Amino acid sequence: MTEQSAWSFADDRGRLAVAGRRPTRVLAYVQAGATLWDYGIRPEGIFGSGHDGAEPDRAKTGTLPLDSVDYRGAGDDLDVDTLLRGRPDLVVAVSYGHGQLYGLDPDTAKHLEASVPVVVIDVGQARTLDRVAERFAELARSLGGAPVAGAAEELDTARERLRSAPGEPRVLALSPAGQAEAYAARPQMWPELRVLAELGITMVSPPAGAGVNWATVDWRTAAALEPDVVLTDVRSNAIPLDEVAAPAWEPARRHARTVPWNPEPLCSPQAHARFLALVADAVEGAGG
Repeated sequence: MTEQSAWSFADDRGRLAVAGRRPTRVLAYVQAGATLWDYGIRPEGIFGSGHDGAEPDRAKTGTLPLDSVDYRGAGDDLDVDTLLRGRPDLVVAVSYGHGQLYGLDPDTAKHLEASVPVVVIDVGQARTLDRVAERFAELARSLGGAPVAGAAEELDTARERLRSAPGEPRVLALSPAGQAEAYAARPQMWPELRVLAELGITMVSPPAGAGVNWATVDWRTAAALEPDVVLTDVRSNAIPLDEVAAPAWEPARRHARTVPWNPEPLCSPQAHARFLALVADAVEGAGG
């Protein structure tokens, strides 16, 4: 494909985005932009979701060069004029099913699509992480990107470490909500947590009840799950785990190893390898 040739990409809604030439000014949801950057595609701008604020959330931006990538904002700050201010020739968004553009008001998304081609990648729980990663890789290749040399091998190494991890340490994923409660992840609903389970890691499930992706639990209940390793949400909308002062959590704090977890993961091989390697460090230490 040459720079001047026609470009097209079928997204996960079954819609074909087309352009007269390969897009070079990509506006992306922050998760998508950080993933594309790992393939050498620098977005001209990124935007966040209603969970984000006036500044980009560093837990989501990976190695994006934020000094040269324009952050458009998030939530109510996003309108069509704001999104288009950098003259993008392609928008890359994500969806958690049903094709709705995550982080954008449906009316804003409708008017955006009337102005510029839009590609949506489905990152929802029905997808495997490998399939999400494949779709981002396909999109990156169509935009002229390429994987980093050695990244696939690093990912294979991290996976093998987890398969070979000693013992059966219990791993709990959670998002601290405050001093009274936390959101405990239901592992089967998160593609990256299902990967850990498939590699033989013992993922701890919270009690059955309300909440599809998360169970809201008090810290006593969280501690009663007896985690050896805690994957803790490090996005800006979660409070830092080390700031939780609930006495009921103290035994778990003293015992468990912690691993930073971004529930909106970058989907490049090197980003996935980094996460799995951190989990491997923790489970090897807990089970050895």
